[in-house]
Amino acid sequence: MSIEVGSIVEGVVSGITNFGAFVNLPEGKVGLVHISEVADVYVSDVKEFLKEQDNVKVKVLSVDEKGKIALSIKRAQEKKPEEQQSFEKKPFEKKNFESRPVSSKPAGGFGRNVGGSRFNNATASFEDKLSRFLKDSDERLTDLSRKTDSKRGGRGGGRRR
Repeated sequence: MSIEVGSIVEGVVSGITNFGAFVNLPEGKVGLVHISEVADVYVSDVKEFLKEQDNVKVKVLSVDEKGKIALSIKRAQEKKPEEQQSFEKKPFEKKNFESRPVSSKPAGGFGRNVGGSRFNNATASFEDKLSRFLKDSDERLTDLSRKTDSKRGGRGGGRRR
């Protein structure tokens, strides 16, 4: 059986480093599972998830011209249908917003109230959160600029003594 991109093979962990784990594969080949490909959760230390001589199922991600083999443990695991959601942008849903009075102060400082509604960050996608943050930041800079200009304006731009 040859090592082909996309195939799932079994191997044995032969070494662990701070950036990943080396895995002995069939036909005497060795591949690397990068730390980001060890598990579906954040991995700060590979040794918390793997130890030498562990049998692992890995997916072959790439084989470069020098023969280096990139592997993934997390992509080799079968996922339940509800976990196989794409990262495509989801359509806008009204339930992502909650209404509140325009005059109330935002909680935590970053939930600036614009137009009488505020983003519910628990259900918003990353793109929505980033877009909202950029919009709020732009509005704050504009407000600050207006306030600064109004304090300087009408006096010739300088301080009087």
